[in-house]
Amino acid sequence: MLRSVSTPDAPAAIGPYSQAVIAGDTVYCSGQIPMDPATGAVIDGPIGVQTQRALDNLGAVLAAAGCGVHDVVKCTVYLADMGDFSAVNEVYAAFFGTARPARAAVEVAGLPRGVSVEIDAIAVRSPS
Repeated sequence: MLRSVSTPDAPAAIGPYSQAVIAGDTVYCSGQIPMDPATGAVIDGPIGVQTQRALDNLGAVLAAAGCGVHDVVKCTVYLADMGDFSAVNEVYAAFFGTARPARAAVEVAGLPRGVSVEIDAIAVRSPS
């Protein structure tokens, strides 16, 4: 049985998808971009600030699904410019702390709303 996850603490979906879907103990989080969940405005500024907002949004979705960063097993980081990798990596490392999920980072031709970074995740919830 699948269950959709929705939280006002992360931006509402801007298309026909869920913020996350829970399938058994696995949580599939949709990509999060640097958007303020309260206003729907895209966060402008340095890539580090944008990355932090995207990760905060991801954290809110994970929390709504009953997970945290230590439950994440895989992330994908989508970058408009691979030249931003080092700055994104610094913020990413601080966000995940000692958690070290598998990860891919790819440069893409474009992202929703013209943002510079999007991050998705797969997590496995601990049995309760």
